[in-house]
Amino acid sequence: MSQMTTQTLTTTPPTEDLVVPFHCDRCGALAKVRVVLPSGSDLVFCGHHAREYDSKLRDIAVDIIDTDGEARVSD
Repeated sequence: MSQMTTQTLTTTPPTEDLVVPFHCDRCGALAKVRVVLPSGSDLVFCGHHAREYDSKLRDIAVDIIDTDGEARVSD
């Protein structure tokens, strides 16, 4: 018999850049890019994974923000 546990969904605080050191959602390396989703939640990625998933992220993101604070808005 399996036991069900409750998990709390958390999101990254809504900042313009990654002031606090966050870690890549894919590999755990230091995050360089924050991807804001239409739901208001976000994902953070290291430079490697941000480049690897760039085209897919641009399809779903509202904003893509790098550590320099330069927003790249997805169309």
